[in-house]
Amino acid sequence: MTKGYQYAKQMTYTASLNQTISLIPYLDTQQQTKKTKPWFSVILDQQFLIKQCLTAKQTEEDINNPKESDSTVFAEDSKEQNSMDTASTQTQVIEEKNIKETYTNTYGNVEIKNASKYTLTDDILKPDLTLEDKKDILIFHTHTCESYTPTEQMSYDMMGSYRTTDLQYSVVRVGNALAEQMEKRGYTVKHDTTVNDYPAFTGSYKRSMEAVKKDLEENSSTQIVFDLHRDAVGSKNDYAPVVRIGEDYVAQIMFVIGTDGGGLYHPNWQQNLKFAVAVQQVANEKYPGLFRPIIVRDSRYNQHLAKAATIIEVGATGNTLEQCIGSMKYFSDVLDEVLRK
Repeated sequence: MTKGYQYAKQMTYTASLNQTISLIPYLDTQQQTKKTKPWFSVILDQQFLIKQCLTAKQTEEDINNPKESDSTVFAEDSKEQNSMDTASTQTQVIEEKNIKETYTNTYGNVEIKNASKYTLTDDILKPDLTLEDKKDILIFHTHTCESYTPTEQMSYDMMGSYRTTDLQYSVVRVGNALAEQMEKRGYTVKHDTTVNDYPAFTGSYKRSMEAVKKDLEENSSTQIVFDLHRDAVGSKNDYAPVVRIGEDYVAQIMFVIGTDGGGLYHPNWQQNLKFAVAVQQVANEKYPGLFRPIIVRDSRYNQHLAKAATIIEVGATGNTLEQCIGSMKYFSDVLDEVLRK
């Protein structure tokens, strides 16, 4: 038995199971390019076996409790959930399976890709928005069935191209993670899981608008509204925007802001944009690369319904559900800081 194997065996019993879960996708990818396994891969193999054993035995610590929340599974430890030390956090955008980003405007450290008919001035982009209600948040999904690249841990029956009616494996699961993270920080979150894009995809925005109107009738003070999607780029199914934050590999996020450029009534679009800029300013300070450039378009996207309404696209078809759930930990940390100002 080599020293490397002995060390791996010893470390198996002391390494964090949560860290094992977060490292599996990355190390598996790295191993595909190697003909032989270096000693450190033994750690991964052993940890995975230990995880299976612990599940079967239901140990006193109940490390692999099947009722654990997504935020608990993907947190490194309980202290990280209460307070993130971002001063020493290093980030890096992973270029593999990504697409080079372009933008037309900047405001401070924020990049914007303007695809609307409007000229975006500094006055329009200035994040001087005042919200009267910072405690209530609404999350919904116009394209409820959008899903991600399956993994061994998150395997599902795909319906069409990266779509599923099983909401445990669609963007709804990401919305659950965001809702839970914000609720733990003291916010009131309504997560509307109405399926708006099945059986018919056409008319999704009309159906989601009616659902959101009902939600806002129940709580008319709500101003923060997120339509959470997954991105896609034509036939490039392996497109996977990823950023490394510390030791975590998580999906990148993108705001999409609509305007009245298409002719539909939309008095809130500049306020929506200011909100996105405010969030992204903080995100780019704390976790550079977590967000891709904001996109501004002429379509309305139902964002006329609230003062801080946005589309947030979390990952793309090539990303895994684990990566997208993981990014909600950092997004919620940023959002909390913005709303506490």
